[in-house]
Amino acid sequence: MQHHSQCNTKPPAPEPEQKMLLPLIFLASLLPSSLATSPDGFDYFVLALQWPGTVCRRSTASGPCCSSNACCRSDPIGWFTIHGLWPSYAQGNGPTCCNNPEFDMAKISNLTTELDKYWPSLYCSTPSLCSGGHGSLWAHEMSLKSFAPLIRISEKHGTCSYPIIQDEYSYFSTALNLYSTYNVTAMLASDISISTDDGGKYPATDVVAAIKSSFGASPLLLCDGESLQELRLCFDKDLKPLDCKYGGRGVENDEVEYRRSCPRYISLPAYKPRGGGDTSGAATTMVANKLLAFIVAF
Repeated sequence: MQHHSQCNTKPPAPEPEQKMLLPLIFLASLLPSSLATSPDGFDYFVLALQWPGTVCRRSTASGPCCSSNACCRSDPIGWFTIHGLWPSYAQGNGPTCCNNPEFDMAKISNLTTELDKYWPSLYCSTPSLCSGGHGSLWAHEMSLKSFAPLIRISEKHGTCSYPIIQDEYSYFSTALNLYSTYNVTAMLASDISISTDDGGKYPATDVVAAIKSSFGASPLLLCDGESLQELRLCFDKDLKPLDCKYGGRGVENDEVEYRRSCPRYISLPAYKPRGGGDTSGAATTMVANKLLAFIVAF
């Protein structure tokens, strides 16, 4: 009696439990590697600062003014203002819209004066990227209209800072503390005597060197033409200075990438109010006086 060996060339069918695990394993392979190495879902913070003279030139070029846009005020702003505090990935970019808690305005009531001065919105429209582009309902309440831009920033970035930053008060107060501790406006005014009333241009490398000397790490510069638009400081999760490497890059990190955003010489144009304010010598003198008062205050 001959025995014919019957070889099964097909692999055994997976058990039901294995079938359930396969899609999960595949999805896990698509996740950013930073999530696997960073238990908090991000790797470092970016404190983005903007120069009103450059930003306002674009944001008020056309269209009506609005109460939430500080560019429309008649009182000039002569210092860097906060754009945002962003949790970021080591590879660049960062998490957004991580959850949708109820925003408690009362928690930041004692910060509103500082927020209005150092973190004003420089745009009339700040559409939310969370909740399908509509944002959470509390961001649109009439009583919160003037703070809607800040609420949306907290919604988009602040909710992704947990557990290092745990609520709206911690988010905004942390940003304000970093802003005042590392006073970029004062750093530049004292180190390379930047003035906004002379139309001068400054070597971009000098700007980076001045910040690095006082801050202890390399910043990022982003420009609109030859005008400095944004200056970014980076921090590790302990909120200690860190060299910035992505999103525009500092001169020392990648000069080629850097020059795509900023030329060799850059300027900080005077803030020219849209709301009927004087845009000639009186305005620039007011900017210079405010800059001096700002530096003395710190």
